[in-house]
Amino acid sequence: MTYATDRLHEEIAYVAYHFHWSLEAILDLEHHDRRRYTEQIASFVTRSEAED
Repeated sequence: MTYATDRLHEEIAYVAYHFHWSLEAILDLEHHDRRRYTEQIASFVTRSEAED
């Protein structure tokens, strides 16, 4: 099974936007590591919004 291209682009954009990492650095991540980063960023965003 292949990972959906649109979903991959969303993850790359999300991590790049929040962590300012390069495309190459993000693509070097294993899939499960990249997913963990996106989940952690979402947690940061949610927590920040709750504090406002």
